[in-house]
Amino acid sequence: MQLFYNASLDNSFKQFHFPTEESKHIVKVLRKKENDILQITNGKGYLFEAKIIDANPKKCKAQITSTEKTIPRLHSLHLAVAPTKMNDRFEWFLEKATEIGVNEITPILCEHSERKVIKPERLEKVLQSAMKQSLQTFLPKLNPLTSYEDFLKNVTGDLKFIAHCEDEEKAELKRRLAADKDVVILIGPEGDFSSNEIQLAYDTGFTPVSLGRNRLRTETAAIYACTVVAIINS
Repeated sequence: MQLFYNASLDNSFKQFHFPTEESKHIVKVLRKKENDILQITNGKGYLFEAKIIDANPKKCKAQITSTEKTIPRLHSLHLAVAPTKMNDRFEWFLEKATEIGVNEITPILCEHSERKVIKPERLEKVLQSAMKQSLQTFLPKLNPLTSYEDFLKNVTGDLKFIAHCEDEEKAELKRRLAADKDVVILIGPEGDFSSNEIQLAYDTGFTPVSLGRNRLRTETAAIYACTVVAIINS
């Protein structure tokens, strides 16, 4: 099965056109033709089955033949992660977190952040590609790059955790989690959170957690946290 993405679709559509770039890919690269069946998601939980009625490489037209709504998970995961110095590492994190299961991602700007600019359009494409590859119908929400302080002021969740490297008593993440809860996890930059940032998190209801004995890179720590949440809710 190959999954396509079209954000504009909803269950009221009967026919639609693919954008030019995707039309060319469908007709020229995949060699799809009239009456071939395609699977499409809008990233909002819907899976559409559609039949090609005009295999035009510039404006491929399809007719929806069936619609299915995916039941969302009982839990949600919001990862707030400081973008890594190397773009490819952050993109790798986005790809794998989408495959494993994440609902929302907020890039955060911290005191020790080495990367202070991101390219949202490129990152959105990474998320879309990972969603399609893993045959999911929910596209994770990618928020704008946000200051650490602003994030703490506005975030909500049943369980809120901060993973940092300072030497203090911390329970392992897996022992703090519970199934079917809305979870928020803070992952800092390569230089870790500052002492002030850690205290700010405590003051706003975050609990410190350990991600194991080894010191992990930012993107590895985020994937580890994502995996533990997925396992607890499996």
